Amino acid sequence: MTAEIFDADIARGEDLARKKSFGQGPPPFFAEPPFDPGDRGEGSNTPVGNVFLAMLLFIGADVMFFAGLIGAFVVFRFGAIDWPPFGQPRLPIAVTGLNTLILLVSGVTMLQTWRHLDDWKRRRIANGLNLTALLGVIFLLVQGYEWAKLIRFGLTMQSSVYGAIFYTLIGCHALHVFGAVIWLLVVLMQLQRNQFNAKKHNSIKLAGMYWFLVVALWPVLYGLVYLR
Repeated sequence: MTAEIFDADIARGEDLARKKSFGQGPPPFFAEPPFDPGDRGEGSNTPVGNVFLAMLLFIGADVMFFAGLIGAFVVFRFGAIDWPPFGQPRLPIAVTGLNTLILLVSGVTMLQTWRHLDDWKRRRIANGLNLTALLGVIFLLVQGYEWAKLIRFGLTMQSSVYGAIFYTLIGCHALHVFGAVIWLLVVLMQLQRNQFNAKKHNSIKLAGMYWFLVVALWPVLYGLVYLR
């Protein structure tokens, strides 16, 4: 019906153009073609979905949160005469370095999982989510083991500013990793229940975006807190 009205408007405009000579009245009106939401042009891009915009905003807020914590750490770190303070244990650089490698590998497995979403290789997607979550659990277990040793050696949140800022900064990251692992397990269960398909799998992409965040943050924290 809209196309018929549009064609009639064009015909009426052309008829007016033939009847009017130069300088007589306003120029003929030609109607604009009706807008078709599905026709975006050959070179245009599909707008980003609201859920992905919300996720990007959340990631930006999270980055600013960690920027604040890192800023506080830098102030205490370079304002102290001795770091770590006398009587406080030094952080386990080697073991945590190996743990950093584990988390970085989990970022690679998540990236591979993302690539399988395009051609929807369901088995490989499930395996990738399983492996990524497993590496995340290993990272948390190793970190928890090292924390238990540090506490036995006297490094607690009450022992010094050094201990308080360490557990606050690294502990917040550990909570993020824990939340990311839970998210991966949830989308994995949904995948096993056939709640996703080739066209509907945004939850997996969002979980991947969050996982990339926790992976990208950790080398910064490791280099700043453990290696200095």
